[in-house]
Amino acid sequence: MAYDKFTTLKSTAVPLPIENVDTDQIIPARFLKATERKGFGDNLFRDWRYNQDNSPKEDFVLNNPKYSGKILVGGANFGSGSSREHAAWAVYDYGFRCVISSFFADIFRGNCLNIGVLPVQVSAEFLQKIFAAIEEDPNAEFEVSLLDQKVSIVATGESESFDINDYKKGNMTNGFDDIDYLLNIKGNIETFAKSTPL
Repeated sequence: MAYDKFTTLKSTAVPLPIENVDTDQIIPARFLKATERKGFGDNLFRDWRYNQDNSPKEDFVLNNPKYSGKILVGGANFGSGSSREHAAWAVYDYGFRCVISSFFADIFRGNCLNIGVLPVQVSAEFLQKIFAAIEEDPNAEFEVSLLDQKVSIVATGESESFDINDYKKGNMTNGFDDIDYLLNIKGNIETFAKSTPL
């Protein structure tokens, strides 16, 4: 399933300065019945967003109208716990295209990269600068350049580089998932197959 190409994202951000956010908090297990990637955004952080009577919890950041944007900024060890793909699906379906943290669980990072959400890992020091910038101004903008592998605080110009696998970087800039990538090189595969003896 192809998704939006990612080259440069300039956006405000939603702060979630909580460490060890696991996938069951991102999308509770009771919402894993669907097999398509749609509809999970409604239940992103469900138990943190809503009371038992389904009324919104006013003190949770996603219910605070002063915060918005396509970037979610989380604490260290974001996406730990079970390997459920649905956690990344929920992040994407809600509208986030980038998650910034000082550390990601490996499987969650991979699941994000497979569906077009860029996980940007920065130093703990730079993460705190990002949180501070949002606290000072909820409308503060951040620029994430996948091509340059750099995230910047627009107001101050401070920036930091991040790492990404070259294959995943290429897929994200083209809007490919793994199947799209193979279809894109189908001609090369067929040529190789014809020229290779059995």
